[in-house]
Amino acid sequence: MRIVIVDDEPLARERLQRMLAEFSEHELVDVAVNGEEAIKKVAQHEPDILLLDIRMPGMDGLEVAGHLSGLDKPPAIIFTTAYDEHALAAFDTQATAYLLKPIKQDQLKQALERAHSLNKAQLHSLNNNTNSPRRRTHISATGAGHIDLIAFDDILYFQADQKYITVCHIEGNVLIEDSLLKLEEEFGNRLLRIHRNALVSVKYIKGMERGADGRHYLSLKHCDESLLISRRHLAHVRKMLKSPLA
Repeated sequence: MRIVIVDDEPLARERLQRMLAEFSEHELVDVAVNGEEAIKKVAQHEPDILLLDIRMPGMDGLEVAGHLSGLDKPPAIIFTTAYDEHALAAFDTQATAYLLKPIKQDQLKQALERAHSLNKAQLHSLNNNTNSPRRRTHISATGAGHIDLIAFDDILYFQADQKYITVCHIEGNVLIEDSLLKLEEEFGNRLLRIHRNALVSVKYIKGMERGADGRHYLSLKHCDESLLISRRHLAHVRKMLKSPLA
């Protein structure tokens, strides 16, 4: 089995590397120090198993697993964690492989034998049952066996068109399969609904203007086009723009 270790702590990575060296049937192909690097290493090496730390700055292990679940053949995942027993109840419910730090060699061997890929239902349950509600740091678009990561802070707006959503960001745009309602619930007041098919990032709002057609449009920083504001959402947009926090 080809394995990639993902952990932001050097001592934790070194400990796992030493233990894996004792297993001749497994091969450590690389290590990653954060979530974004983990995604790149998976694309590069296509490992069988990910030893994945949960608590990492920025993109944590659960978010990494969520992005990888979109691949046709995601790696099996073994979470490594310092969560307490109460938090681990969510993992037990989903029969997810995990190792509690400090990790012991016999426990690692058993976990490697039962490692499996996570499905979306399991990930949804884990996200809803571990500590506080979580927000992704990145949005991912999966295609042709690779994952494009877009930092949420770089996203200008989301626009729905039938089953797909266009994610317009500072460097361009990608298509994802998601729901505007779910995005609105996840990111809360960081997004503003301006139309039934559009959510914009509050941080990039520049202003509102009335078009020659009598309708109102929203202008955004780093964006050449203006977005239509529906009559239904106009009053709320006006109120937000007058807010001292806008």
